[in-house]
Amino acid sequence: MAKDFIGYQALTDQALRGVVRDALRRIEKSGLIGAHHFYLTFKTHHEGVDIPDFLKEQYPDEMTIIIQHQYWALKVKDDYFEVTLTFKKLPAPLHIPFAALTAFFDPGVQFGLQFRSEGDAKQQPAPVMVPPPEPEVAQAEEAPPVAAQPKPA
Repeated sequence: MAKDFIGYQALTDQALRGVVRDALRRIEKSGLIGAHHFYLTFKTHHEGVDIPDFLKEQYPDEMTIIIQHQYWALKVKDDYFEVTLTFKKLPAPLHIPFAALTAFFDPGVQFGLQFRSEGDAKQQPAPVMVPPPEPEVAQAEEAPPVAAQPKPA
């Protein structure tokens, strides 16, 4: 395969992070509408991430936040977003660069994206849309009890 001097993977990654930025900008202005809510996963030690120390200790590599019912002070800029969420009943302001994101999912409409981190550029493929999950299958313990069958003699 020929060398990619244009850097299509990086361009695709940047464009798809723009989808997340634009989605956050929409809820910044209008709030969440309908079933929309967001799961955002990010690298906690990525340059520019500013979260409370207890969260960095609890999540030393990666953390997923949910923006749904209780979030405050959402501010979306070109390169990062800020939001305040509560942890252990305490408000915690978070500053997260879009470059720190590793995944985005809106389960209300089954839309998701996965991103490669800068250090993983050679190890992982370009970002991809995440397909919707398969319908859940009932677990064995959820099934009604079955009467024991007599053993043949």
